[in-house]
Amino acid sequence: MKTKISILIYSLASGGAERQVSILLESLQDKYDLTLVLMNDTIFYTIPKDVKVVYLEKSKPFENGFKKLLKLPYLGWKYKKLLQNSKIDISLSFMTRPNYINVFSKLFSSNVRTIISERSQFSMQYSYGNLQSYINKKLVKLYNYADLVVANSKGNAQDLKLNFNIETKIKMIYNAINIKKIDSLKSKTMELEAKKFVFVTVGRLDEGKNHQIIIDAMKSVDAILWIIGDGELKNNLELIIDNLKLKDRVKLLGRQKNPYKFLSKADCFVFASNHEGFPNVLLEALACGLPIISTDCKSGPREMLSPNSDIRIQLQNDIELAKYGILTPINSTLKLKEAMKLIINDNELRTKYKKQSKQRAEDFKIEKIIKQYEKILCVERN
Repeated sequence: MKTKISILIYSLASGGAERQVSILLESLQDKYDLTLVLMNDTIFYTIPKDVKVVYLEKSKPFENGFKKLLKLPYLGWKYKKLLQNSKIDISLSFMTRPNYINVFSKLFSSNVRTIISERSQFSMQYSYGNLQSYINKKLVKLYNYADLVVANSKGNAQDLKLNFNIETKIKMIYNAINIKKIDSLKSKTMELEAKKFVFVTVGRLDEGKNHQIIIDAMKSVDAILWIIGDGELKNNLELIIDNLKLKDRVKLLGRQKNPYKFLSKADCFVFASNHEGFPNVLLEALACGLPIISTDCKSGPREMLSPNSDIRIQLQNDIELAKYGILTPINSTLKLKEAMKLIINDNELRTKYKKQSKQRAEDFKIEKIIKQYEKILCVERN
């Protein structure tokens, strides 16, 4: 009899954690009896037909924060009943709020093995000094009641241990990429034409991703920039592009079901995030053989692009020509611009990074990562 696994996540919208869940569903469906539990009906990624889908609730994306807090114990109880009725063996949750609900279900005497997956650097994600940040820094203590915490980077694991005293066992498993699928999709045709050097970036249009400094850098970089993604800052970024008279060179392309056809046609991937967990988009850029320029935010890019360096290092004033890409200080338009001009003008460096990218991508292919998940999903049925 197959082990029954419930995977709990808020939605299957177009984010990094959601992409990882979609990859896991596809990779685990033959070996396990899978139930996907959602809290919102936004679905961007394809769900395999053999995976059962259940809604714990159908909440609104911008639900009142105080109401969301008060509902946590109730949803934990409701989830516990769902696990019992479905005779689930393992409950695996992704992202902060589903993680709280998963732990609450355990506190309500669920005997299901409870595994939670933290996808962000918690101290940076909730560093804004507002009420939401304060509450989450208190609630994260719930993680100590899980049977296992999965962090998707060394930096995230270290952050939970050192800054929040999470003492339960933490296992680090990097994000996975389906290289075969990317290879099949990246060759699709596209209508956009580029007669200049093309930079591409992918990510939600919000403050954390910091697209504005890339746009600002483009004022003095003779190239084209494609921005894939959508979000609350779309109108603001459109206004900035218009004011800087960059409409002919900077294109907002919105969400894309197949971003790989754009990545494979670009010359370099550029990333300006202020904080990350372990960004999928950098993995996908590696798989597409792109040179990468990324900010050296506290978790993710350094582990990916300079794996033998000390993860406690964070650039302040200079760029770093790392083994698998170029790292720049966060929020520095000047240094980002320097790196962008360097990659345009240095053909030898660009060629080297293209080759290195393909090699590095192999370390994260799904065939390797899925074995690590299968190890933590091994349980004996009663």
